[in-house]
Amino acid sequence: MPHETRRPRPMTDDGGGLRNTLYRSTTRSGRRMTRSRRLLYALAVPLALALIRAWWLMCRVVRVEGTEYLDAALARAPSLVPCYWHQHQLYCGKFLVEQRTRGLTVGWLISPSVDGELGAMMVHRFGGEVIRGSSTHTGARALRDYYQALTRAGVSPVITPDGPRGPRFKFKPGALLLAQMSGRPILPMSYAASRAWLIKWDKFVIPFPFARIAIAIGPPCYVPRVTDAAELGRWQERMEKDCRRPDRGSAGNLTATLFRGVHLRRDCRKAGPVLRQRQKSPLSRSGKAPQTPE
Repeated sequence: MPHETRRPRPMTDDGGGLRNTLYRSTTRSGRRMTRSRRLLYALAVPLALALIRAWWLMCRVVRVEGTEYLDAALARAPSLVPCYWHQHQLYCGKFLVEQRTRGLTVGWLISPSVDGELGAMMVHRFGGEVIRGSSTHTGARALRDYYQALTRAGVSPVITPDGPRGPRFKFKPGALLLAQMSGRPILPMSYAASRAWLIKWDKFVIPFPFARIAIAIGPPCYVPRVTDAAELGRWQERMEKDCRRPDRGSAGNLTATLFRGVHLRRDCRKAGPVLRQRQKSPLSRSGKAPQTPE
């Protein structure tokens, strides 16, 4: 029986995407959006956008694996839960905002503070939707707003299960709870670069200029509505393994097989860990495969 999609409710735009009056009263920063701050943001946003777009242009996405999983998930429901490590934001986010032709509307949770306005402005300019809230300070309300975005507005809210404060590569239960409540699937994603910097404090991946990029999408994961705490813990372990040291066919494994030969080298005399290419890859001009760091 073909899936019957309901028309998403229109989103209200009050300067930050989805309306959330509770956040306005409970999590507002003591600072105010002054005229000088607004001017500073108006100057900073175009510069930041230009820098990110220039970086995207300098690096080449040579392969995307698993788009059939995205299509299959969207065929069943108009929204889903994209999920990838915080460190993979740069190119997984780029891929998602470019999928409007597939019917995907993607959104991000942005702090309701004054500083969050900068991120909200950038997300809007990139074509994404903004959900104002904080997973750290108002987690339950953030989960509620994610749920409303998924089921009422047809927005697919991105969740980075280990971010923004870590611990790194630990799959927190928020994405699983959201998938369980909404009946929408988790769509695991990752990307790999032939050469990249890893930012020291959080291992955020920034590809070198002219690096080759592979993006991978794993099979959608549907969490049963009836799931006890023990079973949810097992799902958590499974998703963490799928994202870190995955089984065949998952997103992280696909990027690992696409890029064999790149290894992580720590150099105490330089500014943190670096990805270096040990072998040439079939994706390169000479042709042999790289590999993601262990």
